[in-house]
Amino acid sequence: MERIDYPDTDMMALSLARRLAGELRAALTRRPRALFAVPGGTSPGPVFDLLAAADLDWDRVDIVPTDERWLPESHARSNAGMIRARLLRDKAVPARLLPLWHEALSPAEGAEQAAAMLDRLLPVDVALLGMGADMHTASLFPGATGLDEALAADAPAVVPILAPGAPEPRVSLSARVLKDAYGLHLLIIGAEKRAALERARALAPTEAPVAAVLARAVVHWAP
Repeated sequence: MERIDYPDTDMMALSLARRLAGELRAALTRRPRALFAVPGGTSPGPVFDLLAAADLDWDRVDIVPTDERWLPESHARSNAGMIRARLLRDKAVPARLLPLWHEALSPAEGAEQAAAMLDRLLPVDVALLGMGADMHTASLFPGATGLDEALAADAPAVVPILAPGAPEPRVSLSARVLKDAYGLHLLIIGAEKRAALERARALAPTEAPVAAVLARAVVHWAP
């Protein structure tokens, strides 16, 4: 694990956006299309705002959420909706968003269909992750139904997840897919999450799911 500390969130967003853009450019020299996995939530929003202005061949970039609540994109809690609003704009409008939610399918059926789609595009070229104070990443939550499958070495690319206390089921990229990304970045903000990260390093992934990806991750932290 590599950790980069920044003096503030503005500097982190600027530096991280530049690094992600550089890695996507490098990926596009290796193969015809690049696969970019990104989280929802509020923390990556400023990074997306800056990244959307980057000069890239965005029409050759596929963007997939790292996880999704089982809700349509029009819902306020949809990760795909947030990603479209904050990232797929400005110069990034031509990028292709690959949603994980599918109407009329159950989470298990949707995960299977999404996995079949992603299997043709893997590996992920660049992945950006967040982490909760409970040490979850993507929708890999401690104590979640489906976590063991998501952590397995032979896990499918996308797995259904039912997080404790969550108001809706979810689907998530598996730990196998996330940690196999060429470039893997973890964004965390604040002292609470920094302390949680240090705890996670000493725990098993079943207790701290983020531990499953830390070995290859570059951690970006700002107070």
